[in-house]
Amino acid sequence: MTTISNTEKQQVLYQLTQEFGEEKIAPLRRSHDKWLQKHPEGNIASWSKAMSLESLSFLDEHEPYWTFVAARIYLAEVYSQQAERRNTTADAVYTKFADNVQKLSAKGIYDSRIIETYSTEELEQLAEILVTERDFLFTYIALKTLLDRYVAKDFDKTIVELPQERWMIIAMTLMKDEKENRIEKIKEAYWAMSNLYMTVATPTLSNAGKPHGQLSSCFIDTVDDSLQGIYDSNTDIATLSKFGGGIGVYMGKVRSRGSSIRGFVGASSGVLPWIKQLNNTAVSVDQLGQRQGAVAVYLDVWHKDIFTFLDLRLNNGDERLRAHDIFTGVCLPDLFMEKVDARGEWHLFDPHEVRQLKGYSLEDFYDEKRGDGSFREKYEECVMDHRLSRETVPAIDLMKRIMRSQLETGVPFMFYRDEVNRRNPNKHVGMIYSSNLCTEIFQNQSATEFESIQLEDDVIVTRRKPGDFVVCNLSSINLGKAVPEDVLERLINIQVRMLDNVIDMNMIPVPQAERTNARYRGIGLGTFGWHHLLALKQIRWESEEAVELADNLYERIAYLTIQASLNLAKEKGAYPLFEGSDWQTGAYFENRQYDGEEWVSLREQVAENGIRNGYLMAVAPNSSTSILAGSTASIDPIFQKTYSEEKKDYKIPVTVPDLNSETTWYYKSAYFIDQHWTLKQNAARQRHIDQGVSLNLYVQNTIKAKELLALHLDAWNSGLKTTYYVRSTSIELVECESCSS
Repeated sequence: MTTISNTEKQQVLYQLTQEFGEEKIAPLRRSHDKWLQKHPEGNIASWSKAMSLESLSFLDEHEPYWTFVAARIYLAEVYSQQAERRNTTADAVYTKFADNVQKLSAKGIYDSRIIETYSTEELEQLAEILVTERDFLFTYIALKTLLDRYVAKDFDKTIVELPQERWMIIAMTLMKDEKENRIEKIKEAYWAMSNLYMTVATPTLSNAGKPHGQLSSCFIDTVDDSLQGIYDSNTDIATLSKFGGGIGVYMGKVRSRGSSIRGFVGASSGVLPWIKQLNNTAVSVDQLGQRQGAVAVYLDVWHKDIFTFLDLRLNNGDERLRAHDIFTGVCLPDLFMEKVDARGEWHLFDPHEVRQLKGYSLEDFYDEKRGDGSFREKYEECVMDHRLSRETVPAIDLMKRIMRSQLETGVPFMFYRDEVNRRNPNKHVGMIYSSNLCTEIFQNQSATEFESIQLEDDVIVTRRKPGDFVVCNLSSINLGKAVPEDVLERLINIQVRMLDNVIDMNMIPVPQAERTNARYRGIGLGTFGWHHLLALKQIRWESEEAVELADNLYERIAYLTIQASLNLAKEKGAYPLFEGSDWQTGAYFENRQYDGEEWVSLREQVAENGIRNGYLMAVAPNSSTSILAGSTASIDPIFQKTYSEEKKDYKIPVTVPDLNSETTWYYKSAYFIDQHWTLKQNAARQRHIDQGVSLNLYVQNTIKAKELLALHLDAWNSGLKTTYYVRSTSIELVECESCSS
């Protein structure tokens, strides 16, 4: 272990004093003196740990700067350890970047393609771009999270990569195939990440430049109603889970309990056994040795198995009917919400029986207009056809079961399928049945169908007709930093290029997912730090001013994102399914009433030149990566101003960002905010986002059923596409890390 001399310790304290002031650092100096008396020969690791913990003990609502003091002390330890590994001094560790890249590539810790792609001269050139001082932007919890979970490590789990090197390696990986001005594009990507103006999704953050793992965040599969299709989907889901992806699974095509199989009435066990199988897959297929797999299953509210489905995660009842590790989502047509509001009847059908007797699949239709359309026409046909078996219940009773499950378990997520499909810019070539693990991705889906198994030249060949297996490629803007510093235009331009490049270089181990990714080239540019931004601008959450800001800001982000994708299309070509899309016809712009001069010009350019990405924007939960960037998660309000971040091996005190005498009045706890204001904000925001928003509802555990129902009706009436968790004060929920971006 490296020993740090008393002079070096004093140098660290001197630097902290220069930055924060003598008066603020005085308590730490006193603690240092006491520690030094007991440990005169103490090494850097023990000194750093002691002083970091001491600094954090001073952290409170009135003195939030101590988190940066603790981070600087931790950095001193990291630099010293890396200096020993790199045979240099602590203040020169970054100068060894090129040499470190070559060594780690040769050892197999970095992907060998890095040194095959970049010359020594280029590596030396990129080393000069690294800015050591940007390490000082990290809070303590951010630095610890980055070093514990994301930087490259040796086979013995020793850290071998510094924070600025992680940003640079990601930039180099995502830009390696650029044909023109590659170094300049790497500089821009590094500038965006190292200044914490944006973050990339967790899989990209963790895996870029390393020899294992893929870069996309999460996936959505549609399960075919056949034994082979169900097992094939399970295998695909296990494969993606192994490589770090979160999975959304639409089960609405699978026949219900009591349905016929090959004409034998009552033979089917319904969706439950297959969901339990997915539950076991999620638990047993570990994601890169870091965490269990994460799977969300969606089912239509008219499916006969819906009541069993809603009880899957309850903590009481028959355990044979439970699947505690699965997240659930329910797909809701407008007609159901109308029946709930009117206290009408609701009919549950078997999708297999509907296909057999009616010749169509009910889930393949949606209402093209609010209150009118093909879904309700087909649904009423089924209601009037007395050959179809059904279960009839009061719609409000079914809604009560949904809300009961939400208050006990946080789920099911709500997916308003008609609004999603009405707003789908690629409805000309497909249908959206459900969402992903975190309810912000909406892209065309279809089931992969089994065709045959044959023995050819002593090789077993399986043939399947590929469906649209959705891939989510995510990245997010740090609103609390990028907006005040007015860098959105520069930032989004490079961010969309980074996301688009993920599509071409990603090696997805499921062929139909890779095919879908190439056909639509879907990306999900999102945001986090919304509450942070409101506090900085001194805007109260529950105000029309906040709603207006959401409307104006997200319109600007939408314009810049579409413009960036348009520019990429001019350079590299439009996505293959552009012709006939709402982008091409202009319907996308008309539906959102984009009629200003700037928008009209953009619409004309898109029609003429195409757009690079068929799907563009999505706001993910961003729980992990918002911590890295020192901001607030997604578009969520804070829990409380001071709290502890707890993991298995630590408990670290944290304050909300930029907390001071002015901002403190604008940080209101989520559980004391009128959620109808949150819905107003999101209705304004959602208009500008082609996909969706991962939107939580925060409620007290004493909430009345009619109050929660009013929130759901408000969300639906406001044109929201989904809601995520119902976060009650009485339950603990699992954060989605796959979609964190």
